[in-house]
Amino acid sequence: MFRRLLALALSFVAPSAHAAWHEASSKHFVVYSEQRPEKLRDFADKLERFDKAMRLLWARPDPEIGPANRVTVYIVDDIADVGRLSNIRNAAGAYQGRATGPIAFVPRAAGTDETDLSATAILFHEYAHHFMFTTWPHAAYPSWFIEGFAEFHATTRFEKDGSVVIGYPPQYRAWGIFQDSLPLERMLAPDTRKLSEDQIQSLYGRGWLLTHYIMIEGSRGDQGMAYLKAINDGKPAREAAKTAFGELRTLDRELDRYARGRFGARKIAAKAVAPEPITLRRLTPGEEAFMEVRLRSTAGVNRETAPRVYAAAKKAAAPFPADARVQRWFAETAFDAGDFAEAEAAAGRAIAADPKLVEAYCYKAQAQMAQAIGKKDFSVETWKAIRKTIVAANKLDPEDPEPLMLYFRSFVDAGATPPASAREGLYKAFELAPQDEGLRLNAALTRLRDGKTEDARLTIRPLAFNPHGGAMTEHASKILAAIDSGDAAAALKEAEGSTEAEKPGAD
Repeated sequence: MFRRLLALALSFVAPSAHAAWHEASSKHFVVYSEQRPEKLRDFADKLERFDKAMRLLWARPDPEIGPANRVTVYIVDDIADVGRLSNIRNAAGAYQGRATGPIAFVPRAAGTDETDLSATAILFHEYAHHFMFTTWPHAAYPSWFIEGFAEFHATTRFEKDGSVVIGYPPQYRAWGIFQDSLPLERMLAPDTRKLSEDQIQSLYGRGWLLTHYIMIEGSRGDQGMAYLKAINDGKPAREAAKTAFGELRTLDRELDRYARGRFGARKIAAKAVAPEPITLRRLTPGEEAFMEVRLRSTAGVNRETAPRVYAAAKKAAAPFPADARVQRWFAETAFDAGDFAEAEAAAGRAIAADPKLVEAYCYKAQAQMAQAIGKKDFSVETWKAIRKTIVAANKLDPEDPEPLMLYFRSFVDAGATPPASAREGLYKAFELAPQDEGLRLNAALTRLRDGKTEDARLTIRPLAFNPHGGAMTEHASKILAAIDSGDAAAALKEAEGSTEAEKPGAD
């Protein structure tokens, strides 16, 4: 499930007392786990081969993404831990596509029966969402296809001969596939956010079934593509569906027959998905000591929990003042707790230990900005010095979206109009991290202010279709409706009224 905020209840999840934490680093992923190194390497290898298989299946390139844009995966004990972590009842996996670094939490242990979700299926489902939103950043997809696409890839298997097979049926969705609470007329409707629990289960199950029918059976493949194209051309969802598919009750009956048959799948040869290099390392003593706090911090904090996490962080970080990553993590907890002076000091220690640690410069800049705002210091000299810190981060990694967002935000927070260079930087940040909903909304707002109405429409449209977007999707839908009606002024007013706007670098 596509989630904006990860909750803080991870404080209930503690690492095993004697287990060693390792990091597996590859082209698209960074994975943290207490698993044995060989198991962690195998897990990371499967993730990379899965990414490669998806790109081959969809004929998509594999551009360099830079280290900051990799997905960080934290492996916890079981589904119960993920549920506490995400603060979502019965959550089997959690993903947040934030521009400051997309993250996922998945269980080490999940169901072992075919009718249960496996840990691998959970992560593949979440990564399929990430792949969709980063590969086709301007495409709008209906809810059934967003979830059907994820389920289509979630059951991917790795054969003994090294091949990868995509498209096996998700046995754990059998009830949703066969029960009839969600006819196509309703599933293909524009707004599926008010479905019952049974209908939501059908959205996943029947969404998978229709996706599989289009992708594998093939007779309706061209119609499926025509339907998605029509939606992106601005046609209403029902009209697009009926124009492309014809009588929907006929298609419903076809799907019922298809569900009772044998399902095919797509096999990708082993040589086409050769393994990517995996770098494995044990965490430093400081990182291991800080890991429990890190999990709680990165899952997200609020005003009530941030001070407790910060107090634990002080104890964990104190023995390791020269460990760059520990001090960078500590800076985050200090910043979240509102101790901006200590956040700046910790970021400074991290930079001293590792002058190339981009994240440390970003937290130093954020701490400096917060202190300047607190003192009501909006002098040119102060903010010029802050931007110097941000520019240093950008020079270290021009493909990291966070410094670009912070540079734009530094003008907004100082009460100044962002210059063209800052606006272009924000647009580039969005291109690098289109999966971040807040960044997408701000990019659309800025394009509206620049008079780039059609660009704003392309930017905001996918967010208006997001089945899990909540209030932000409501805003996006209103902005899109205003643009489509030709009222750019109303669209701008709606965009400016969003509580998510103006601070794309904020977590």
